[in-house]
Amino acid sequence: MGGIIPISLHSLTTLLSFFFLFLTSFPAKSSSADTINSSESLTTGQTLVSSNDVFQLGFFTLDNSNWFLGIWYKNIPDKTYVWVANRERPLKNSSSGVLRIGVGGNLVIQEDGEGSTSAGSLLWSTNRTAAANPINPVAKLLNSGNLVVREASDEQNFLWQSFDFPTDTLLPDMKLGWDLNSGLNRYITSWKSKTDPSTGGYSFKLNFHGFPEVFLENGQHMRIYRSGPWNGLRFSGVPEMKSTADMNFTFIFDQNEVYYSYHVSDSSLISRLTVNSTGSLQRMTWIEDSKSWSLFWYAPKDQCDDYRECGPYGICDTNASPVCNCTWGFKPKNQQAWNLRDGSDGCVRQTSLDCSTDGFLPLKGMKLPDSTNAYVDKTMNLKECQQACAKNCSCTAFSSANISDRGTGCVMWTDELLDMRHYVEGGQDMYVRLAASDIAAYGGIASLNDSKKSPAPALVAGVSVASGVLLLGLTACLIWKRKRLQSMLGGKTQQRGIQERSQDLLMNEAVITSKREYSGETNPDELDLPLFDFNTVAQATNNFSEKNKLGQGGFGCVYKGMLDEGLAIAVKRLSKNSGQGIEEFKNEVRLIARLQHINLVRLLGCCIEMDEKMLVYEFMEHKSLDSVLFDKSKSSILNWPRRFNIICGIARGLLYLHQDSRFRIIHRDLKASNILLDGELNPKISDFGMARIFGRDQVDANTRRVVGTYGYMAPEYAMDGLFSVKSDVFSFGVLVLEIVSGKKNRGFYYANNELNLLGHAWKLWKERKAMEVLDPSVGVSYSSQEVLRCIQVGLLCVQEHAEDRPIMSNVVLMLGSETATMPQPKNPGFCLGRNVDTSSSSSKQDESFTVNHVTVTMLRGR
Repeated sequence: MGGIIPISLHSLTTLLSFFFLFLTSFPAKSSSADTINSSESLTTGQTLVSSNDVFQLGFFTLDNSNWFLGIWYKNIPDKTYVWVANRERPLKNSSSGVLRIGVGGNLVIQEDGEGSTSAGSLLWSTNRTAAANPINPVAKLLNSGNLVVREASDEQNFLWQSFDFPTDTLLPDMKLGWDLNSGLNRYITSWKSKTDPSTGGYSFKLNFHGFPEVFLENGQHMRIYRSGPWNGLRFSGVPEMKSTADMNFTFIFDQNEVYYSYHVSDSSLISRLTVNSTGSLQRMTWIEDSKSWSLFWYAPKDQCDDYRECGPYGICDTNASPVCNCTWGFKPKNQQAWNLRDGSDGCVRQTSLDCSTDGFLPLKGMKLPDSTNAYVDKTMNLKECQQACAKNCSCTAFSSANISDRGTGCVMWTDELLDMRHYVEGGQDMYVRLAASDIAAYGGIASLNDSKKSPAPALVAGVSVASGVLLLGLTACLIWKRKRLQSMLGGKTQQRGIQERSQDLLMNEAVITSKREYSGETNPDELDLPLFDFNTVAQATNNFSEKNKLGQGGFGCVYKGMLDEGLAIAVKRLSKNSGQGIEEFKNEVRLIARLQHINLVRLLGCCIEMDEKMLVYEFMEHKSLDSVLFDKSKSSILNWPRRFNIICGIARGLLYLHQDSRFRIIHRDLKASNILLDGELNPKISDFGMARIFGRDQVDANTRRVVGTYGYMAPEYAMDGLFSVKSDVFSFGVLVLEIVSGKKNRGFYYANNELNLLGHAWKLWKERKAMEVLDPSVGVSYSSQEVLRCIQVGLLCVQEHAEDRPIMSNVVLMLGSETATMPQPKNPGFCLGRNVDTSSSSSKQDESFTVNHVTVTMLRGR
């Protein structure tokens, strides 16, 4: 039986002293410290925490095999890293890494955690090369997230700081740019992937040459996006950039340094700017209520953000169609490529310059051109800038350097103007050099003080006469063209008919908002689309050979073609003998020429010549969805990920039509044959012949002429002619169920009263057997949750009452979120009807009907 062993007070004191010395002999840091000195170190499992409890530094791993030293937000559940030290040389053993202060006050990461400061393999070092060694160096994690090395007694001056060597993240008060005295360049570079923080393929760097601006570059140092130069308020290419009480922006440009930074005055606001592994710049803000990061701003975000999208002297505008325009006095350099909406070759002058008589054309709301080689003088005012540019025969344009105080400073360009863009809101004024005759033809120079440059009297008289003759000729030409086109489209003068403009006017009108609406849509029915001549289209289609025919319908035929430069096209040729289709042809030109979305088919141009009416589209390698989905020999290529991608793509395209496009558009004939598939089986909505434009406040409309396809038409539309966005939602729901099941929805009951696809899916849903709807050809690799989510979304979209159906923004949310709450569907709408041709059930052609005035369109997928 055990007992208690007595111990003396002296022995107890000795024992406690021993344990105290034992514990203090290890240089480990607790997780609450923010500093280590030269006698301490940091190993795996130990961290430094900033005194405000926001940032944490330590070793981390994303794949359990490679370990890095980094800094992250301490209290954000979704661990977000803002800096990585040894991104190129990770630790391979979690227990072997150590961070310490080494020789010369350098922070080092070594492979082992024991021994002297010189022991172990060196993986990373601050590599400070100053001659003088610090006496008592310490490393501290500041409240800003900056890891610094300094003398223990000097809190102001840093021997080294992580803010000078950022990785993929720019934090508040970090500098993005150059220290011109030391040659230090601070820039951010993406991770290689989400799980690999080593140096990736994208960098965001400030170029201090000329008029400084920041460029996003890929791994080959090719520029893919630029911010535009700083104009005193913001970067000229970021019109949404505005300082607020919580956040303000700074740009310093002097002989010592050039940099951009931002400051957050509200300590509760967590914001960061990153470049991710896919090449996207993102400003993220933490939302505490939802415990998630919110995307506040990103770039590139549209076609006009792509560097040099419209080439030299081209101006890009996402509100125009096409997006590239030549300014007044210029024409496309490569007309054929321009007709195909490839503006990368840019524009060239129509009239040679004469230095002594040239003028300047004002452009409003502009992102200034690439300013790498621009000349900047901060002392000039804008009038002096104009005079200096006029005297310099090499000067191509000028602008204010600073617009924050009524315009100060001068920027002049002496080479080609690259990467210009127009904004409806934002941007700034710039002035482009033009020949005197082009200025006169435009309507005269709009000078800085409403006073015009005074050329010689003889020149004024000559230019006036020439411009008058030119304008008279253009007017006569335009009238003749319009009458000719109206005759070709039916012989009736229509107030809202499609109007052809001469190609020169189409491509070379000045893109100035004061002259016309910049989008080119002063007349909403105006044809703003490249025109192909008949011979080009005939040659491309091998003279409309039967071998090139892709399909045939009531409108005519669709042919595959190949242009000389190797671009595959699909040509929709309106039949000369068809009494139907002219209105649909005009409608499609009016609508789709102005719509641009990755999930809408791209209209390249049209041909209206020799009594021909043709539409030229991009060619879709896999033709229409129905030609693959309902063909058992092909449907197996549509595995579940591809089907789900097609469903989501159609949803995004329809959301664009209903909500995000410049018009609210109801398609009215959404069906499998009108969904085209490209080479990667991405979906594109096509055939806008029956579409209708809605006003932004318009809810629904009624028509006497119901057009569409049985099986896809909503009940209220088929029976009463009432259509709205909810009509398209119904059609989308049918499409979803067809894509999931691989079966057609007939839109009516068979003679033996079998249910159609909607009824069949509804019956299985109520019986909790919904997975039986899934097409067996999908195979065994699929997500049951995704399948069930799609079936439920499909049933919600085909509910009988329009008010019960979701709008497309909610549909996209439900499809994209595994946690979105979805209501239970109600009875689907069953549209009854009889098939006028019982043999057509086996036909590969769709059945499109006009219900009230019975006309039939037999349309095969293109």
